[in-house]
Amino acid sequence: MPFDSDPSREFQTVPLARLAPDGGWQTELAHSRCQHLLIWITRGQGRIFLNGEQRGFGLHSVVFIPAGTLWSAEFSRQCLGQVLMMSGPLLPPFPEQPVHKRFTSLQEQTRLAGHFEAISREQAAREPYWHHAVQARCELAAIALQRQPGTAAQPPGQPAARRLCRAYCQRLAGLQGGQATMAAHAEALKVTPTHLTRVCKAAVGKTAAALLTERQLHAARTLLITSDLPVRDIAARLGFGSAAYFTRFISQHTGKPPSKLRETARSRSQ
Repeated sequence: MPFDSDPSREFQTVPLARLAPDGGWQTELAHSRCQHLLIWITRGQGRIFLNGEQRGFGLHSVVFIPAGTLWSAEFSRQCLGQVLMMSGPLLPPFPEQPVHKRFTSLQEQTRLAGHFEAISREQAAREPYWHHAVQARCELAAIALQRQPGTAAQPPGQPAARRLCRAYCQRLAGLQGGQATMAAHAEALKVTPTHLTRVCKAAVGKTAAALLTERQLHAARTLLITSDLPVRDIAARLGFGSAAYFTRFISQHTGKPPSKLRETARSRSQ
């Protein structure tokens, strides 16, 4: 039988620093991405927020983040690692939910390092059937992740408070996340804003309003540096009442107006 390689799937391995080429805000603010990410920490430590739960990570940690998951991470200055970015349909046997595990066995660490290195070599050489080879290596990395003892970021049998926080995070990860107030989200979840705030604060150390603000701020800064849309159009897309209100929001949280943020980001890329 021919190898089943979906041409819509794309794979790329990059250093950990490439997750935030334009500044720490790209990982430190709660957001979601359209790519699936397999993050392997080879040095250092930090904290990661995954879809309603926060936890620390250290050396030899592996974190899988499916596309559309709300997440953020604080990496220490000493933190090094690699990231496997995957576009397109989720490749089995990668899990559908976020996973954080630690590879304690030297043999498993070496094996995972081999998969990352092989993917990089195949991408660089691009010999015949390289895409098939890359997909096969990704599947082996997924098998290594699944075999490793550990638990998903959101285990079954969650308390009601954790389920509520996760449901809120799933709403923020979707397109509606930047187009509704925190109170509107609370109403949709059939709870009061006060209760939602208390639950989120207890679960992840941030209020529901703070998570929404981070989500909006990340989306806004991303559009400013990756598109040529006028500020008024970005404001409208993200649900702000006016361009002036959007400008105040950006200035308040970054210390710079939107035009200055865009100008600075583009000057760095030249």
